[in-house]
Amino acid sequence: MTNPRKKPIVVVTRKLPDAIETRMRELFDTRLNTDDRPMSSSDLVAAVQSADVLVPTITDEIDSSILAQAGPNLRLVANFGNGVDNIDVQAALSRGITVTNTPGVLTEDTADMTMALILAVSRRLAEGSRILPEDEWAGWSPTWMLGRRITGKRLGIVGMGRIGQALARRAKSFGLSIHYHNRRHVEAKVEEELEATYWDSLDQMLARMDIVSVNCPHTPATYHLLSARRLKLMRPSAIVVNTARGEIIDENALARMIEAGELSGAGLDVFEHEPAVNPRLIKLARAGRVVLLPHLGSATEEGRMDMGEKVIVNIKTFMDGHRPPDRVLPSML
Repeated sequence: MTNPRKKPIVVVTRKLPDAIETRMRELFDTRLNTDDRPMSSSDLVAAVQSADVLVPTITDEIDSSILAQAGPNLRLVANFGNGVDNIDVQAALSRGITVTNTPGVLTEDTADMTMALILAVSRRLAEGSRILPEDEWAGWSPTWMLGRRITGKRLGIVGMGRIGQALARRAKSFGLSIHYHNRRHVEAKVEEELEATYWDSLDQMLARMDIVSVNCPHTPATYHLLSARRLKLMRPSAIVVNTARGEIIDENALARMIEAGELSGAGLDVFEHEPAVNPRLIKLARAGRVVLLPHLGSATEEGRMDMGEKVIVNIKTFMDGHRPPDRVLPSML
């Protein structure tokens, strides 16, 4: 009688849903982070030296210096998240380490949050929600707390992938005119369904939009894609919403322009230096000029469970000797 095959050592960097952790312990020799304390660089080095599989999250920087210290058994980095800008995919590949992510499962949740921010900024919801608890409401007035109608406005979507298209479907139902900038046209049937206008020039699109939503991944090419120069192209009445990655917008330039009245406002769920938030944005939020959320775009129970299940499938498939369904290659970034 042969002994059962040894379970792979799987190191998980943060606390995951209980059901996911239980299943991972059943399938693998899983080392959990039960107190949910973010791992330091030295913790991550220790993890990659001992693991067959590392399960990091989007806040864990798995760069070339970490990967250079990986033990001989590390074969898979199964990211708990869609974006992989926290992982040096090329360095992993050069060391024979496969990288996977969890695409698709967060699409609807993130699109919901993006639409919520569009409404919140346009209709001053966050500002209004503070009035009653602070006992500052004197009653209804025809000219008080006026926001802006979104029906009939132009929405410019920067990045028309799964999330951008899901947002477009929601926005079209609210009567918004859909415009987008992408590396290429989406399929003709999608453009027709959404009645979407493609802009090859991001500059030209920005100059004509009432609302701009950032829905593209963070890559070296998209760092500060919405630069100070590009933000200045926008109308003073326009608003910016970002549920993608904070690094895509020049935050200091955005704050300066809102302070100066050169932009109407912003709704941000992500920040350039998370978890730190630009103090100027905090001040603007207190003044009701921007809506800030603590990276809640994908924060649903269902979404986190779906992410965990994808991680498990990727690990199990890889360890069974097959190509995992969500493998990430440098050419995909």
